[in-house]
Amino acid sequence: MNVIAPSEHLTAKDYASDQEVRWCPGCGDYAILKAVQKTLADVGARIDETVFVSGIGCAARFPYYLSTYGFHTIHGRAPAVATGVKLANPALDVWVVTGDGDGLSIGGNQLLHALRRNVDLQILLFNNEIYGLTKGQYSPTSRIGTHSPSTPRGSIDRPISAARFALGAGAGFLARGVDTQQKHLPEVLSRARAHKGTAFVEIFQNCIVYNDGVFDHFTDRAVAEERQIHLQHGEPLVFGKARDKGLRLKPGSLSLEVVSLGADGVSEADLLRHDETDPMLAQALAAMEPPAMPVALGVIYCVGGPSYDGEVAARRAQASPAGGLAEIDALLRKGHTWQVED
Repeated sequence: MNVIAPSEHLTAKDYASDQEVRWCPGCGDYAILKAVQKTLADVGARIDETVFVSGIGCAARFPYYLSTYGFHTIHGRAPAVATGVKLANPALDVWVVTGDGDGLSIGGNQLLHALRRNVDLQILLFNNEIYGLTKGQYSPTSRIGTHSPSTPRGSIDRPISAARFALGAGAGFLARGVDTQQKHLPEVLSRARAHKGTAFVEIFQNCIVYNDGVFDHFTDRAVAEERQIHLQHGEPLVFGKARDKGLRLKPGSLSLEVVSLGADGVSEADLLRHDETDPMLAQALAAMEPPAMPVALGVIYCVGGPSYDGEVAARRAQASPAGGLAEIDALLRKGHTWQVED
């Protein structure tokens, strides 16, 4: 039994359940779980007001490993269940945990509608570009040429970009993180929780058994600083181990290009500054891929707007004056009614 302590005294360990954590040794999910627990402690989340909802897949074990409330639902339907939870009790802090297969294949439609409605949820999509739980078939985010049990000669499908999908569906908050970046990831998750409306976070997660090293080309320590750009609102788009590279618009174009600071007189003044509210910049940043461009990490896009659950609550208040249930009962009995007798 978990004992609920005052939120101001909770540490990351207080958000861990008494269940044995069972993922493959070395799985990136361990790191994400640690980051989520740290985030909950950092923001002072109340255990009795926090809910995690998951679908099917390795990531879906999450609710078992947290001392909060949780629902382990069915394949792809976690956003729909989470929407119901939020509408039933808007005071709850509701998180959705899904994977690239669960969220973008059978659950693509559910995810799209949660994003476009702007339900006040945090949706964490663990992207390992493979189906891990069902033994390594290719997923909607797997790259062309991926060899798997279901594509032994290599995948011919064009992969979905989770970030660009979210923007296309109307997401008001988009961010990215990496499972092993334990300082950066909790910061991103805290921003997501603070956002009013749907916050979508793509987390690059390594599947050590079926797709090990798929993100090494930009997450390996030897190349990370040269192939990642960490975004800060209002700051110049600078990256590189020596902070000697940056992003600007190509002359006469709306496309981004990488430039070297100091070369041909290029200075920080020539670079773009990150603007979380710019939808065109968000699309361009989400589309960047190495080796030509760095991978954008952090908060890519963040704009406000009315949340779906807030709008529903307002309509409910308008439709339910002081009479409440009595008024509903009177409405149901109004007009032509009849009574069935034995």
